Amino acid sequence: MKKALTLAALFALSAAAQATTVFSDNFDANPLELNKVPAGWTVTDGTVDIIGPGFYSYCAAGQGKCIDLDGSTWNAGVLSKSFDLTAGVQYTASFELAGNHRGGSDTGTVSFGSQSLNFNLASNAVFSAYQLVFTPGATGTYSLSFANNGGDNIGALLDNVSVTAVPEPETYAMLLAGLGLIGAAQRRKSKAA
Repeated sequence: MKKALTLAALFALSAAAQATTVFSDNFDANPLELNKVPAGWTVTDGTVDIIGPGFYSYCAAGQGKCIDLDGSTWNAGVLSKSFDLTAGVQYTASFELAGNHRGGSDTGTVSFGSQSLNFNLASNAVFSAYQLVFTPGATGTYSLSFANNGGDNIGALLDNVSVTAVPEPETYAMLLAGLGLIGAAQRRKSKAA
């Protein structure tokens, strides 16, 4: 019985340690279009473009679609997505950014909850992976946003956005305490029999 409980505890810890995908978007489901809000996102203070093969093809791996963070209105928009997040759970926002591949450089800010990352990308910068980690202190709605500082109709490129959740160590402690109580109950039951 002890071996079974130990195996169950190890399996539960292994499962709990796995990151759970909260959100993922590679923008491929969207039509190619200038000044278009990608499905499921919000754009404020300007516009973004959905670009891809046959229409300015500098997206990751040259296959799918991606976002030009400075739309074609001479007014870069702020692309954002809101999430209902749980206090004490660690969330990781992962994404890829590249330079515009048309000249100059691109600067901007990525924000996730209370965390932020400023970027400065040369025009020829290839897609690189970035992450922001955020653990909310209170359960609530939080935003992931991408803001390009341009206004010249050519902005940084964004692709492969995801948000994952990994429970904090306190969650593991509660899980182990629960398993310990189950084990203690089993031992008592065995002794009584």
